[in-house]
Amino acid sequence: MSEKKEIFSSKLIKFINEWRDKPGNLIMILHQVQSELGYVSRESADKVAEMIDVPLAKIYGVLTFYHFFKMTKPGDNNIQVCLGTACYLKGGESLVDEILSQLGIGIGDITKDGKFSLEAVRCIGCCGLAPVMTIGGEVFGKVTKKQIPGILSKYL
Repeated sequence: MSEKKEIFSSKLIKFINEWRDKPGNLIMILHQVQSELGYVSRESADKVAEMIDVPLAKIYGVLTFYHFFKMTKPGDNNIQVCLGTACYLKGGESLVDEILSQLGIGIGDITKDGKFSLEAVRCIGCCGLAPVMTIGGEVFGKVTKKQIPGILSKYL
């Protein structure tokens, strides 16, 4: 019989155990799970439910209420394009259109090779650099449609 691989690191297990009985623990724990795994899988949600004795339905209630949480694995390079007011007014939507054209995916999708995923977000917090996009946490400001192919090529 093969041994089942542990989905959580010992560091994450320790974090969950430390937060188990604290107020507001579920959101903090789910943030940490997503930070480590990149998303909150069904398997990891089950494990959290078991570890802190919370119904899985409550966990899914939190995961689906807060836009921040991802329940599907993002691409290796997750692209976030800001569509907050400043970015939208300065052309954020045209950036999304160009990325859609370049990668052949829609918002919330992942490329077939798993290299890229695309999200439209409401604010990255860099309004003075509008329009803004990030790839894997790297911020690109004052982006134009013409710059998109060059930016994406850095991650191929």
